[in-house]
Amino acid sequence: MDMLDPSADEIRDWGNSVIQFMTDYLGDLRARPVYRHTSSHEIRSGLDATLPIEGTDFDSLLKVFCDTIVPFSRQNAHPRMFGYVQSPGIPIAALADLLASTLNANLTIWRSAPAPVELERLTIDWIRQILGVNAGAGGLFVSGGSMANLIGIAMARQKRNDSSGRLRMYASTETHFSVAKAAALLGIGRDNVCYIAVDERFRIRTDDLIAKISADIEAGRIPFCVVANAGTVNTGAIDPLTAIREVADRFQLWMHVDGSYGAFAVLARSARKLFAGMEQADSIALDPHKWLYLPVDVGCVIYRDPEIARAAFAHEAEYTRMFGEEEDEAFVCWDYGPELSRRFRALKVWMLLKGVGLDCLSAAIENNLACARYLESMVRASDDFEMVAPVELSIFCFRHVPAQLKNKSPEAIDAFNERLLVALQRDGSSYLSNAALAGRFALRGCVLNYRTTLGDMEILLEDLRRVARSIPISA
Repeated sequence: MDMLDPSADEIRDWGNSVIQFMTDYLGDLRARPVYRHTSSHEIRSGLDATLPIEGTDFDSLLKVFCDTIVPFSRQNAHPRMFGYVQSPGIPIAALADLLASTLNANLTIWRSAPAPVELERLTIDWIRQILGVNAGAGGLFVSGGSMANLIGIAMARQKRNDSSGRLRMYASTETHFSVAKAAALLGIGRDNVCYIAVDERFRIRTDDLIAKISADIEAGRIPFCVVANAGTVNTGAIDPLTAIREVADRFQLWMHVDGSYGAFAVLARSARKLFAGMEQADSIALDPHKWLYLPVDVGCVIYRDPEIARAAFAHEAEYTRMFGEEEDEAFVCWDYGPELSRRFRALKVWMLLKGVGLDCLSAAIENNLACARYLESMVRASDDFEMVAPVELSIFCFRHVPAQLKNKSPEAIDAFNERLLVALQRDGSSYLSNAALAGRFALRGCVLNYRTTLGDMEILLEDLRRVARSIPISA
Protein backbone atom coordinates (compact mmCIF):
# COMPACT_ATOMS: atom_id res chain seq x y z
CA MET A 1 0.00 0.00 0.00
CA ASP A 2 1.36 3.42 -1.00
CA MET A 3 -0.06 5.96 1.48
CA LEU A 4 1.40 8.83 -0.53
CA ASP A 5 -0.20 7.80 -3.81
CA PRO A 6 -2.88 5.18 -3.08
CA SER A 7 -4.80 3.26 -5.69
CA ALA A 8 -8.39 4.03 -6.63
CA ASP A 9 -9.58 0.99 -4.68
CA GLU A 10 -7.69 2.07 -1.57
CA ILE A 11 -9.12 5.57 -1.74
CA ARG A 12 -12.61 4.08 -2.13
CA ASP A 13 -12.11 1.87 0.94
CA TRP A 14 -10.84 4.82 3.01
CA GLY A 15 -13.78 6.94 1.89
CA ASN A 16 -16.28 4.22 2.77
CA SER A 17 -14.77 3.94 6.24
CA VAL A 18 -14.95 7.69 6.78
CA ILE A 19 -18.56 7.91 5.57
CA GLN A 20 -19.46 5.02 7.88
CA PHE A 21 -17.91 6.94 10.78
CA MET A 22 -19.91 10.07 9.85
CA THR A 23 -23.11 8.04 9.67
CA ASP A 24 -22.55 6.37 13.05
CA TYR A 25 -21.36 9.56 14.74
CA LEU A 26 -24.25 11.75 13.63
CA GLY A 27 -26.74 8.95 14.20
CA ASP A 28 -26.09 8.68 17.94
CA LEU A 29 -25.25 12.26 18.87
CA ARG A 30 -27.89 12.45 21.59
CA ALA A 31 -26.48 9.36 23.27
CA ARG A 32 -23.06 11.00 23.61
CA PRO A 33 -22.07 13.37 26.41
CA VAL A 34 -21.55 16.90 25.14
CA TYR A 35 -18.25 17.01 27.00
CA ARG A 36 -16.09 14.44 28.74
CA HIS A 37 -13.97 15.63 31.63
CA THR A 38 -10.37 14.64 30.95
CA SER A 39 -6.77 15.75 31.29
CA SER A 40 -3.86 16.43 28.99
CA HIS A 41 -2.10 13.33 30.35
CA GLU A 42 -5.08 11.09 29.59
CA ILE A 43 -5.27 12.31 25.98
CA ARG A 44 -1.52 12.04 25.41
CA SER A 45 -1.53 8.48 26.71
CA GLY A 46 -3.68 7.53 23.72
CA LEU A 47 -1.30 9.09 21.20
CA ASP A 48 1.99 7.56 20.13
CA ALA A 49 4.51 10.38 20.65
CA THR A 50 7.32 8.67 18.75
CA LEU A 51 8.42 10.58 15.66
CA PRO A 52 7.07 8.40 12.80
CA ILE A 53 9.81 7.12 10.52
CA GLU A 54 7.71 4.52 8.73
CA GLY A 55 4.08 4.97 7.69
CA THR A 56 0.95 3.50 9.30
CA ASP A 57 -2.04 2.02 7.52
CA PHE A 58 -5.22 4.10 7.22
CA ASP A 59 -7.38 1.83 9.39
CA SER A 60 -4.97 2.32 12.30
CA LEU A 61 -5.03 6.08 11.85
CA LEU A 62 -8.83 6.13 11.76
CA LYS A 63 -8.94 3.97 14.92
CA VAL A 64 -6.86 6.54 16.83
CA PHE A 65 -9.22 9.25 15.62
CA CYS A 66 -12.29 7.30 16.74
CA ASP A 67 -10.85 6.05 20.05
CA THR A 68 -8.92 9.11 21.25
CA ILE A 69 -9.80 12.24 19.30
CA VAL A 70 -13.59 11.91 19.11
CA PRO A 71 -14.43 10.96 22.72
CA PHE A 72 -12.04 13.56 24.16
CA SER A 73 -13.42 16.39 22.02
CA ARG A 74 -16.36 18.63 22.88
CA GLN A 75 -19.26 17.42 20.74
CA ASN A 76 -20.18 20.67 19.04
CA ALA A 77 -22.94 19.05 16.97
CA HIS A 78 -24.84 17.94 20.09
CA PRO A 79 -28.27 19.63 20.41
CA ARG A 80 -27.48 20.77 23.98
CA MET A 81 -24.11 22.30 23.16
CA PHE A 82 -25.11 25.82 24.25
CA GLY A 83 -21.64 27.20 25.00
CA TYR A 84 -20.10 30.18 23.22
CA VAL A 85 -21.38 30.71 19.62
CA GLN A 86 -20.80 27.26 18.24
CA SER A 87 -22.13 25.89 14.98
CA PRO A 88 -22.93 22.18 14.77
CA GLY A 89 -21.67 21.81 11.20
CA ILE A 90 -23.84 20.20 8.54
CA PRO A 91 -23.19 16.96 6.63
CA ILE A 92 -23.38 18.46 3.13
CA ALA A 93 -20.74 21.02 4.13
CA ALA A 94 -18.44 18.34 5.57
CA LEU A 95 -18.56 16.65 2.17
CA ALA A 96 -18.00 20.02 0.49
CA ASP A 97 -14.83 20.47 2.56
CA LEU A 98 -13.65 17.04 1.39
CA LEU A 99 -14.29 18.01 -2.22
CA ALA A 100 -12.60 21.40 -1.80
CA SER A 101 -9.54 19.78 -0.26
CA THR A 102 -9.44 17.21 -3.05
CA LEU A 103 -9.43 19.93 -5.71
CA ASN A 104 -7.03 22.00 -3.53
CA ALA A 105 -7.77 25.25 -5.34
CA ASN A 106 -5.88 28.33 -4.16
CA LEU A 107 -8.08 31.39 -4.67
CA THR A 108 -5.42 34.03 -5.14
CA ILE A 109 -6.45 35.36 -8.55
CA TRP A 110 -9.01 34.40 -11.19
CA ARG A 111 -6.56 32.58 -13.46
CA SER A 112 -5.29 30.43 -10.55
CA ALA A 113 -8.77 29.09 -9.84
CA PRO A 114 -11.27 30.33 -12.43
CA ALA A 115 -14.38 28.38 -11.43
CA PRO A 116 -13.76 28.55 -7.65
CA VAL A 117 -13.26 32.34 -7.85
CA GLU A 118 -16.46 32.70 -9.88
CA LEU A 119 -18.32 30.56 -7.33
CA GLU A 120 -17.04 32.76 -4.50
CA ARG A 121 -18.11 35.93 -6.33
CA LEU A 122 -21.56 34.44 -6.95
CA THR A 123 -22.00 33.30 -3.35
CA ILE A 124 -20.79 36.62 -1.95
CA ASP A 125 -23.43 38.31 -4.09
CA TRP A 126 -26.10 36.00 -2.67
CA ILE A 127 -25.07 37.09 0.83
CA ARG A 128 -25.18 40.72 -0.30
CA GLN A 129 -28.76 40.15 -1.42
CA ILE A 130 -29.68 38.45 1.86
CA LEU A 131 -28.45 41.53 3.74
CA GLY A 132 -30.08 43.98 1.33
CA VAL A 133 -26.82 45.79 0.57
CA ASN A 134 -26.55 47.85 -2.61
CA ALA A 135 -25.77 46.24 -5.96
CA GLY A 136 -22.11 46.75 -6.77
CA ALA A 137 -21.00 45.92 -3.25
CA GLY A 138 -18.26 43.33 -2.88
CA GLY A 139 -16.77 41.01 -0.33
CA LEU A 140 -14.57 38.05 0.44
CA PHE A 141 -14.67 34.83 2.41
CA VAL A 142 -12.08 34.92 5.19
CA SER A 143 -11.12 32.79 8.18
CA GLY A 144 -13.69 34.26 10.57
CA GLY A 145 -15.24 37.33 12.16
CA SER A 146 -11.96 38.58 13.61
CA MET A 147 -10.41 38.82 10.14
CA ALA A 148 -13.60 40.35 8.74
CA ASN A 149 -13.55 43.01 11.48
CA LEU A 150 -9.91 43.77 10.75
CA ILE A 151 -10.66 44.25 7.05
CA GLY A 152 -13.59 46.58 7.76
CA ILE A 153 -11.53 48.72 10.14
CA ALA A 154 -8.58 48.78 7.71
CA MET A 155 -10.94 50.13 5.05
CA ALA A 156 -12.22 52.76 7.47
CA ARG A 157 -8.66 53.90 8.14
CA GLN A 158 -7.94 53.98 4.41
CA LYS A 159 -11.00 56.16 3.78
CA ARG A 160 -9.89 58.70 6.39
CA ASN A 161 -6.26 58.51 5.13
CA ASP A 162 -4.70 60.32 8.08
CA SER A 163 -1.30 59.36 9.50
CA SER A 164 -1.22 61.82 12.39
CA GLY A 165 -1.72 59.14 15.02
CA ARG A 166 -4.83 60.89 16.35
CA LEU A 167 -7.41 58.58 14.79
CA ARG A 168 -10.26 57.61 17.10
CA MET A 169 -12.87 54.85 16.74
CA TYR A 170 -15.98 54.02 18.76
CA ALA A 171 -17.60 50.81 19.95
CA SER A 172 -19.93 49.81 22.75
CA THR A 173 -18.69 48.18 25.94
CA GLU A 174 -20.30 44.96 24.67
CA THR A 175 -18.26 44.86 21.45
CA HIS A 176 -16.15 41.76 20.73
CA PHE A 177 -12.47 42.00 21.69
CA SER A 178 -11.42 41.36 18.08
CA VAL A 179 -12.24 45.02 17.35
CA ALA A 180 -9.66 46.30 19.84
CA LYS A 181 -7.23 43.68 18.61
CA ALA A 182 -7.71 44.90 15.03
CA ALA A 183 -7.03 48.48 16.17
CA ALA A 184 -3.77 47.33 17.75
CA LEU A 185 -2.67 45.32 14.70
CA LEU A 186 -3.46 48.23 12.34
CA GLY A 187 -1.41 50.71 14.36
CA ILE A 188 -4.47 52.68 15.49
CA GLY A 189 -3.87 51.53 19.05
CA ARG A 190 -6.13 49.94 21.65
CA ASP A 191 -6.16 53.20 23.58
CA ASN A 192 -7.82 54.89 20.61
CA VAL A 193 -10.87 52.64 20.82
CA CYS A 194 -13.38 54.71 22.77
CA TYR A 195 -15.99 52.59 24.53
CA ILE A 196 -19.58 53.81 24.62
CA ALA A 197 -22.08 53.08 27.38
CA VAL A 198 -25.00 50.71 26.79
CA ASP A 199 -28.64 50.86 27.85
CA GLU A 200 -30.63 48.37 29.92
CA ARG A 201 -30.83 46.01 26.91
CA PHE A 202 -27.04 46.24 26.38
CA ARG A 203 -27.38 48.32 23.18
CA ILE A 204 -25.10 51.24 22.44
CA ARG A 205 -26.39 54.61 23.68
CA THR A 206 -26.29 57.07 20.81
CA ASP A 207 -26.39 60.04 23.21
CA ASP A 208 -23.13 58.87 24.79
CA LEU A 209 -21.70 58.17 21.33
CA ILE A 210 -22.43 61.72 20.18
CA ALA A 211 -21.05 63.21 23.39
CA LYS A 212 -17.78 61.30 23.15
CA ILE A 213 -17.29 62.04 19.45
CA SER A 214 -17.89 65.73 20.14
CA ALA A 215 -15.44 65.71 23.05
CA ASP A 216 -12.78 64.06 20.91
CA ILE A 217 -13.18 66.64 18.15
CA GLU A 218 -12.88 69.38 20.75
CA ALA A 219 -9.67 67.74 22.01
CA GLY A 220 -8.14 67.65 18.52
CA ARG A 221 -8.62 63.93 17.89
CA ILE A 222 -9.87 62.59 14.54
CA PRO A 223 -12.97 60.36 14.73
CA PHE A 224 -13.05 57.98 11.76
CA CYS A 225 -15.09 54.84 12.54
CA VAL A 226 -17.99 53.56 14.62
CA VAL A 227 -18.52 49.84 15.13
CA ALA A 228 -22.12 48.73 15.63
CA ASN A 229 -23.22 45.30 16.82
CA ALA A 230 -25.76 43.13 15.04
CA GLY A 231 -25.90 40.58 17.86
CA THR A 232 -23.34 40.83 20.66
CA VAL A 233 -21.68 37.65 21.88
CA ASN A 234 -22.71 38.27 25.51
CA THR A 235 -26.45 38.80 25.13
CA GLY A 236 -27.27 38.99 21.41
CA ALA A 237 -28.01 42.72 21.64
CA ILE A 238 -28.53 44.59 18.38
CA ASP A 239 -27.54 48.23 18.38
CA PRO A 240 -29.90 50.86 16.90
CA LEU A 241 -28.38 50.60 13.44
CA THR A 242 -30.39 53.30 11.68
CA ALA A 243 -29.61 55.81 14.43
CA ILE A 244 -25.91 54.91 14.29
CA ARG A 245 -25.91 55.46 10.53
CA GLU A 246 -27.29 58.95 11.16
CA VAL A 247 -24.53 59.66 13.68
CA ALA A 248 -21.92 58.33 11.26
CA ASP A 249 -23.24 60.61 8.51
CA ARG A 250 -23.34 63.61 10.83
CA PHE A 251 -19.66 63.21 11.77
CA GLN A 252 -18.48 61.64 8.48
CA LEU A 253 -17.53 58.33 10.08
CA TRP A 254 -17.18 54.88 8.54
CA MET A 255 -19.88 52.56 9.89
CA HIS A 256 -18.76 48.98 10.39
CA VAL A 257 -21.23 46.36 11.64
CA ASP A 258 -20.03 43.31 13.51
CA GLY A 259 -22.71 40.78 12.63
CA SER A 260 -20.46 37.75 13.10
CA TYR A 261 -22.97 36.05 15.39
CA GLY A 262 -26.30 37.64 14.63
CA ALA A 263 -26.50 39.06 11.11
CA PHE A 264 -27.84 35.94 9.40
CA ALA A 265 -30.87 36.04 11.73
CA VAL A 266 -32.14 38.60 9.22
CA LEU A 267 -33.41 35.48 7.44
CA ALA A 268 -35.93 34.93 10.27
CA ARG A 269 -39.14 36.87 9.74
CA SER A 270 -39.64 37.43 13.48
CA ALA A 271 -36.21 39.10 13.83
CA ARG A 272 -35.87 40.90 10.49
CA LYS A 273 -37.03 44.31 11.70
CA LEU A 274 -34.27 44.35 14.34
CA PHE A 275 -31.67 44.64 11.58
CA ALA A 276 -33.11 47.72 9.87
CA GLY A 277 -30.23 49.97 8.86
CA MET A 278 -27.62 47.20 8.64
CA GLU A 279 -27.76 47.37 4.86
CA GLN A 280 -26.53 50.99 5.05
CA ALA A 281 -23.26 50.05 6.77
CA ASP A 282 -20.00 50.66 4.91
CA SER A 283 -18.75 47.19 5.87
CA ILE A 284 -20.25 44.16 7.59
CA ALA A 285 -18.54 41.19 9.25
CA LEU A 286 -20.40 37.87 9.21
CA ASP A 287 -19.65 34.26 10.08
CA PRO A 288 -21.33 31.62 7.91
CA HIS A 289 -19.67 29.15 10.29
CA LYS A 290 -22.02 30.39 12.98
CA TRP A 291 -25.68 30.89 12.00
CA LEU A 292 -25.48 29.22 8.63
CA TYR A 293 -24.50 26.11 10.61
CA LEU A 294 -21.33 25.57 8.58
CA PRO A 295 -18.13 23.95 9.90
CA VAL A 296 -15.20 26.25 10.57
CA ASP A 297 -13.60 28.04 9.02
CA VAL A 298 -15.55 30.45 6.89
CA GLY A 299 -16.08 34.08 7.78
CA CYS A 300 -17.21 36.81 5.43
CA VAL A 301 -16.83 40.54 4.93
CA ILE A 302 -19.19 42.59 2.76
CA TYR A 303 -18.31 46.17 1.77
CA ARG A 304 -20.33 48.75 -0.11
CA ASP A 305 -17.39 50.16 -2.09
CA PRO A 306 -14.87 47.60 -3.38
CA GLU A 307 -12.53 50.35 -4.55
CA ILE A 308 -11.83 51.37 -0.95
CA ALA A 309 -10.92 47.76 -0.17
CA ARG A 310 -8.58 47.76 -3.16
CA ALA A 311 -6.97 51.01 -2.05
CA ALA A 312 -6.39 49.50 1.40
CA PHE A 313 -4.91 46.16 0.31
CA ALA A 314 -3.55 46.29 -3.26
CA HIS A 315 0.21 46.00 -3.64
CA GLU A 316 2.11 46.16 -6.90
CA ALA A 317 4.92 43.69 -7.56
CA GLU A 318 6.26 42.45 -10.88
CA TYR A 319 5.88 38.79 -9.94
CA THR A 320 2.17 39.36 -9.26
CA ARG A 321 1.44 41.68 -12.21
CA MET A 322 -1.62 40.66 -14.24
CA PHE A 323 -1.58 40.98 -18.02
CA GLY A 324 -3.20 39.44 -21.08
CA GLU A 325 -6.64 39.11 -19.42
CA GLU A 326 -9.98 40.85 -19.79
CA GLU A 327 -11.33 42.82 -16.79
CA ASP A 328 -13.38 40.01 -15.19
CA GLU A 329 -10.64 37.45 -15.73
CA ALA A 330 -8.03 39.83 -14.27
CA PHE A 331 -9.67 39.79 -10.83
CA VAL A 332 -7.05 39.62 -8.06
CA CYS A 333 -8.39 38.40 -4.72
CA TRP A 334 -5.43 39.60 -2.65
CA ASP A 335 -6.09 43.17 -3.75
CA TYR A 336 -9.24 43.17 -1.58
CA GLY A 337 -7.97 41.59 1.64
CA PRO A 338 -4.79 40.70 3.55
CA GLU A 339 -4.57 37.01 2.59
CA LEU A 340 -2.63 35.65 -0.38
CA SER A 341 -3.21 31.90 -0.09
CA ARG A 342 -6.96 31.28 0.28
CA ARG A 343 -8.70 27.91 0.46
CA PHE A 344 -11.92 27.15 -1.41
CA ARG A 345 -14.29 28.17 1.40
CA ALA A 346 -17.03 29.20 -1.01
CA LEU A 347 -17.86 25.63 -2.00
CA LYS A 348 -19.50 24.73 1.31
CA VAL A 349 -21.38 28.04 1.43
CA TRP A 350 -22.67 27.47 -2.10
CA MET A 351 -23.60 23.84 -1.39
CA LEU A 352 -25.49 24.88 1.75
CA LEU A 353 -27.43 27.73 0.14
CA LYS A 354 -28.14 25.86 -3.09
CA GLY A 355 -28.81 22.51 -1.47
CA VAL A 356 -30.81 23.60 1.59
CA GLY A 357 -32.41 26.84 0.42
CA LEU A 358 -33.33 30.02 2.29
CA ASP A 359 -36.79 28.82 3.32
CA CYS A 360 -35.35 25.88 5.25
CA LEU A 361 -32.60 28.00 6.79
CA SER A 362 -35.14 30.62 7.85
CA ALA A 363 -37.25 27.97 9.57
CA ALA A 364 -34.22 26.56 11.39
CA ILE A 365 -33.19 30.00 12.64
CA GLU A 366 -36.78 30.71 13.74
CA ASN A 367 -36.69 27.49 15.73
CA ASN A 368 -33.46 28.58 17.44
CA LEU A 369 -35.06 31.89 18.38
CA ALA A 370 -38.14 30.08 19.70
CA CYS A 371 -36.00 27.79 21.86
CA ALA A 372 -34.26 30.76 23.51
CA ARG A 373 -37.57 32.52 24.12
CA TYR A 374 -39.00 29.32 25.61
CA LEU A 375 -36.07 29.05 28.00
CA GLU A 376 -36.65 32.67 29.04
CA SER A 377 -40.35 31.99 29.66
CA MET A 378 -39.55 28.94 31.81
CA VAL A 379 -36.97 30.88 33.82
CA ARG A 380 -39.35 33.77 34.45
CA ALA A 381 -42.07 31.33 35.54
CA SER A 382 -39.75 29.49 37.95
CA ASP A 383 -38.91 30.32 41.55
CA ASP A 384 -35.29 29.11 41.42
CA PHE A 385 -33.92 30.76 38.25
CA GLU A 386 -33.72 34.39 37.16
CA MET A 387 -32.84 36.14 33.91
CA VAL A 388 -29.81 38.43 33.92
CA ALA A 389 -30.52 39.93 30.48
CA PRO A 390 -33.50 39.91 28.12
CA VAL A 391 -33.42 37.51 25.17
CA GLU A 392 -32.93 39.38 21.89
CA LEU A 393 -31.97 36.59 19.48
CA SER A 394 -30.91 33.09 20.56
CA ILE A 395 -28.55 33.92 23.45
CA PHE A 396 -29.89 33.59 26.98
CA CYS A 397 -28.21 34.75 30.22
CA PHE A 398 -29.59 33.62 33.55
CA ARG A 399 -28.61 32.09 36.89
CA HIS A 400 -29.77 29.54 39.40
CA VAL A 401 -30.89 30.89 42.78
CA PRO A 402 -32.24 28.01 44.89
CA ALA A 403 -34.17 28.76 48.08
CA GLN A 404 -31.06 28.50 50.28
CA LEU A 405 -29.46 31.39 48.37
CA LYS A 406 -32.41 33.80 48.30
CA ASN A 407 -31.07 35.94 51.15
CA LYS A 408 -27.39 35.59 50.34
CA SER A 409 -25.17 38.30 48.89
CA PRO A 410 -24.76 38.80 45.13
CA GLU A 411 -21.18 37.60 45.51
CA ALA A 412 -22.36 34.33 47.09
CA ILE A 413 -24.84 33.79 44.26
CA ASP A 414 -22.09 34.48 41.71
CA ALA A 415 -19.72 32.00 43.39
CA PHE A 416 -22.40 29.29 43.52
CA ASN A 417 -23.20 29.70 39.82
CA GLU A 418 -19.51 29.53 38.93
CA ARG A 419 -19.27 26.17 40.71
CA LEU A 420 -22.53 25.09 39.07
CA LEU A 421 -21.19 25.88 35.59
CA VAL A 422 -18.06 23.79 36.09
CA ALA A 423 -20.10 20.91 37.48
CA LEU A 424 -22.60 21.09 34.60
CA GLN A 425 -19.85 21.01 31.97
CA ARG A 426 -18.22 18.00 33.63
CA ASP A 427 -21.60 16.25 33.91
CA GLY A 428 -21.82 16.17 30.12
CA SER A 429 -25.58 16.21 29.50
CA SER A 430 -25.76 19.94 28.69
CA TYR A 431 -23.07 22.56 28.13
CA LEU A 432 -23.20 26.28 28.96
CA SER A 433 -20.59 29.02 29.01
CA ASN A 434 -20.62 32.23 31.05
CA ALA A 435 -20.83 36.01 30.81
CA ALA A 436 -20.21 38.96 33.11
CA LEU A 437 -23.11 41.42 32.93
CA ALA A 438 -23.33 44.59 35.03
CA GLY A 439 -20.69 43.12 37.32
CA ARG A 440 -22.57 39.87 37.93
CA PHE A 441 -21.74 36.30 36.87
CA ALA A 442 -24.27 34.74 34.50
CA LEU A 443 -24.82 31.32 33.02
CA ARG A 444 -24.89 31.91 29.29
CA GLY A 445 -26.22 29.78 26.49
CA CYS A 446 -26.63 30.17 22.74
CA VAL A 447 -28.99 28.10 20.59
CA LEU A 448 -27.24 27.65 17.26
CA ASN A 449 -28.17 24.13 16.23
CA TYR A 450 -30.92 23.00 13.87
CA ARG A 451 -31.25 19.80 15.96
CA THR A 452 -32.18 21.61 19.19
CA THR A 453 -35.80 21.34 20.33
CA LEU A 454 -37.97 22.90 23.03
CA GLY A 455 -37.52 19.64 24.91
CA ASP A 456 -33.77 20.26 25.05
CA MET A 457 -34.43 23.54 26.85
CA GLU A 458 -36.46 21.66 29.46
CA ILE A 459 -33.66 19.11 29.87
CA LEU A 460 -31.16 21.95 30.39
CA LEU A 461 -33.05 23.28 33.42
CA GLU A 462 -33.53 19.74 34.75
CA ASP A 463 -29.77 19.13 34.38
CA LEU A 464 -28.97 22.34 36.26
CA ARG A 465 -31.29 21.47 39.13
CA ARG A 466 -29.94 17.92 39.33
CA VAL A 467 -26.30 18.98 39.25
CA ALA A 468 -26.93 21.82 41.73
CA ARG A 469 -28.10 19.35 44.35
CA SER A 470 -24.65 17.76 44.32
CA ILE A 471 -22.62 20.89 45.01
CA PRO A 472 -22.38 22.90 48.24
CA ILE A 473 -24.25 26.18 48.58
CA SER A 474 -21.10 27.83 49.93
CA ALA A 475 -17.47 27.03 49.13
